[in-house]
Amino acid sequence: MISRVAGEPARILVTGANGQVGWELRRSLAAMGSVVALDRGAFDLTQPDAMRATIREIEPTVLVNAAAYTAVDRAESEPDLAMAINGVAPGVMAEEMARLGGILIHYSTDYVFDGAGQTPWTELDTPNPVSVYGRTKLAGECAITAEGAEHLILRTSWVYGRRGSNFVRTIIRLALERDELRVVADQTGAPTWSGDLADWTAAIVSRLLEPQTSTSQAAGIFHLVASGRTTWHGLAQAVVRLAPELAHRRQVVVVPIESAEYPLPAKRPAFSVLDTARVHEVFGIAPRHWENALIRCLCGGHSG
Repeated sequence: MISRVAGEPARILVTGANGQVGWELRRSLAAMGSVVALDRGAFDLTQPDAMRATIREIEPTVLVNAAAYTAVDRAESEPDLAMAINGVAPGVMAEEMARLGGILIHYSTDYVFDGAGQTPWTELDTPNPVSVYGRTKLAGECAITAEGAEHLILRTSWVYGRRGSNFVRTIIRLALERDELRVVADQTGAPTWSGDLADWTAAIVSRLLEPQTSTSQAAGIFHLVASGRTTWHGLAQAVVRLAPELAHRRQVVVVPIESAEYPLPAKRPAFSVLDTARVHEVFGIAPRHWENALIRCLCGGHSG
């Protein structure tokens, strides 16, 4: 349970307000209390002192950190910036929320794992990131844990939505321009719609605000992704088949290739499917299949 004055609505601070997940959180959290959603200009994760001042001014009951450095390849050449945003800033937020007696909800990534093996990763598996991005996200997890604040770290994967820069939107754009797309087929994960992720987060917040909920049980790391699994190639094929704006482009061919044929600065885990049994056990969340979520996203719907 989150401590707050009886009868007083929860104050929820959302960072990264204009990002894929942050934008959806504005909608999903609206019924939970008073939501203050701040973009990068109002809440800059590279400015710890300013972050502290803002948190102390707002005094949130819940802080949902949807802001992050997500340019996986660029992080290889900007490790200090990526670490400041992904590694250091979450610790600052955790420290301030510990002082306020509130809770921090923070999003992490499947990229904290090395991708070796073919068994879905659980929260008890040992992280071993293979990229700068993955290492900075793991550093953020450790920084939060070290501060002793009540927290939930929600690891997710392959996030996409109807706004921002993401794989699904890129495939739609390229399929409108080209008759053939070459897409990596030897990396496996769970594509996760930002709309679902925001709704699951709202369900978690709702539970945390209930007086009978013990944060000692409903805390720590949780894996939160769509059910099922596919490759980037499989996801691209589904987008080409299902996107309404590509209905007249059925001749687009999606060719499977190996990662070695499309070299990138950052190494990706070959298998990063996350096991969601714990989030189902604790919060009752049963994620829908990734393809069903994709259909809802492409057709303009919201999760329910």
